Amino acid sequence: MTHSLDPAALDQLFLQARTFNKFTAEPVGDDLLRQLYDLYKWGPTSMNTQPGRVVFVRTEEGKQKLKPALMPNNVDKTMAAPVVAIVALDTAFYEHMPTQFPANPAARDLFASNAGLSTDTATRNSSLQGAYLIMAARALGLAAGPMSGFNPTMVNEAFFPDGRWKANFLINLGWGDPSGNRPRGPRLAFEDGVVLA
Repeated sequence: MTHSLDPAALDQLFLQARTFNKFTAEPVGDDLLRQLYDLYKWGPTSMNTQPGRVVFVRTEEGKQKLKPALMPNNVDKTMAAPVVAIVALDTAFYEHMPTQFPANPAARDLFASNAGLSTDTATRNSSLQGAYLIMAARALGLAAGPMSGFNPTMVNEAFFPDGRWKANFLINLGWGDPSGNRPRGPRLAFEDGVVLA
């Protein structure tokens, strides 16, 4: 890239963007969810591992399956969101490496033979992919409300009973209703968050 985004884009992605707790009743169509994936999938991951997986929960049946795992203060807003993304990780992500990282034919075995490296890589990079999802949603005009207030064991039992995928965090998605926004929290000053070495 050779130029900065214009101020309106920076506002939409960062400066004026908010974590939404409330959404309009307008649905989010499957075509838009596919467009969302086709955008955020391009975010970089270590050795192109791409361990992130997403379940887009859209139906009442799916939401009722998710509901018991939510912390009480997250129930109403999550049940009302048009879509809830379960950002998960694939514990066997390395099975795709022969096609996704052909530059290193030994990459699959590197992760398959090292459980610690595999777990760390999957956790770190699926978190990155979830962040890319949030930014891609904002870029497409959607609002996002990421959450970690849930019981991952219950989500795994309900949605991933074979144990291969594991829940990382949740993101409520839809068309934002700013009436549900809280006052924006402050951010650390440069001097408190950065060391120039």
